[in-house]
Amino acid sequence: MVSAKGSSDGGTYKDKEKPAQIRNSNMTAAKAVADAVRTSLGPRGMDKMIQAANGDVTITNDGATILKQMQVVHPAAKMLVELSKAQDVEAGDGTTTVVIVAGSLLDAAQRLLSKGIHPTTISEAFQKASSKAVEVLTKISYPVDLNDRESLLKSASTSLNSKVVSQHSSQLAPIAVDAVLKVIDPAKDTNVDLRDIKIVEMLGGTIEDTELIEGLVFMQKSAGKGGPSRIEKAKIGLIQFCLSPPKTDMESNVIVSDYSQMDRVLREERTYILNLVKQIKKAGCNVLLIQKSILRDAVNDLALHFLAKMKIMVIKDVEREDIEFVCKGIGCRPVASIDHFVPEALGTAETVEEITSGNKKYVKITGVNNPGKTVTVLIRGSNKLVLEEAERSIHDALCVIRCLVKNRALIAGGGAPEIEVAVHLARWSHSLTGMEAYCVRAFADALEIIPSTLAENAGLNPVVTVTELRNAHVRGEFSAGINVRKGAITNILEENVVQPLLVSTSVIQLASETVRSILKIDDIVNVIH
Repeated sequence: MVSAKGSSDGGTYKDKEKPAQIRNSNMTAAKAVADAVRTSLGPRGMDKMIQAANGDVTITNDGATILKQMQVVHPAAKMLVELSKAQDVEAGDGTTTVVIVAGSLLDAAQRLLSKGIHPTTISEAFQKASSKAVEVLTKISYPVDLNDRESLLKSASTSLNSKVVSQHSSQLAPIAVDAVLKVIDPAKDTNVDLRDIKIVEMLGGTIEDTELIEGLVFMQKSAGKGGPSRIEKAKIGLIQFCLSPPKTDMESNVIVSDYSQMDRVLREERTYILNLVKQIKKAGCNVLLIQKSILRDAVNDLALHFLAKMKIMVIKDVEREDIEFVCKGIGCRPVASIDHFVPEALGTAETVEEITSGNKKYVKITGVNNPGKTVTVLIRGSNKLVLEEAERSIHDALCVIRCLVKNRALIAGGGAPEIEVAVHLARWSHSLTGMEAYCVRAFADALEIIPSTLAENAGLNPVVTVTELRNAHVRGEFSAGINVRKGAITNILEENVVQPLLVSTSVIQLASETVRSILKIDDIVNVIH
């Protein structure tokens, strides 16, 4: 699509207008996305209310959620949405930071381009600067032991402090820390499977009623009438077949000509179900979980009646995707046919009870024999919006602890690491020559966007605050950061504002990678089907 014009001497020269225009348009679009989330950074950041096309409203301050819900059309702006998703997967926290850093780096790149520096030169210099930045961050980090609960709590609280539910961080942080520590072995694990921590939302109550349950929670009440609602020393079976009369595979009609035949059909049905229930009882099962069935009723009234008579508690409609979690949680085995329903397939638990809360009932299984595989976090909240935001906040806090399991090092928060890296890179740029020095210097200046945004959102003067902060770091106080509560520069470690090293390193690596790929694009080709 780039036109080549012939000139009088027979050589050709390329029209440079178009690539510059495309690059500019890409950068402007991506910067617009970064500006959209800038105000939601930090503990004093604002929240966004997002209204979907179907009328659903979301209130959030999580960068990844805001961008996921936005209808972004421009392909370069979509790259920033993907970037925040990548940060969400990699670190879980810092999704707003990564987009703001990328926007600032694009701004720096745009200024360098306007001075006539070649995009490839800028791109390579940014690559070197980001590697150097990761080195600097690693140097200023300090190791953390997973048995040191205090440090873990501090980092979880720091993550929660910038959320809507920040006033409850003292209560939610221990829940997040304990949940992760219960599903891993701190000695040998290097990652956490967050699928082992199930987050269940329940309307009613306040966020203070949120609790961590070592066991399972089912949001449905126990099925049937007259059955037990609390069972001690439970033996739990999980079945994937139906407790109802069998149906033929094809649509078929049975014509019954006289009444005695009708009776016989009903009697057979009754005998069939009774036999199934007897076999379940014979295995010693007293709590029965039934997988949701889409073909026919998983359990009919007659079966429920027999089960209630035999004092077996029934929980039906267990979702197919929860089966693995349930089996891991209580140590049972899913049974697909009645012949395989044997005592070995059952899981055990101390108590299974039905709890009434407000106008809802739910079933709680506690005291599982083999704890340490799965846990459940039951979140309570006064309305749907608060519940959803609490769920996202706890997810971020869990991710922060996961980062520490992956890479056991902490650094100061509050804009301290970014300024420290900026000061180091600026010093390092003096030892470089030519264009590279210029580009590294621009990279260093671009990182100052984080402390300046933090200051701006906290109502401080960004220029004065960042200058003060830079001076403190030049003097060698590498843990000096912006204390938004006091509105001053203090040693941020004393304020317990810490974050995992992995969050900051992945922010710089992912942001510079995205900026480099946007820089390299010089044309957009539309393919028409």
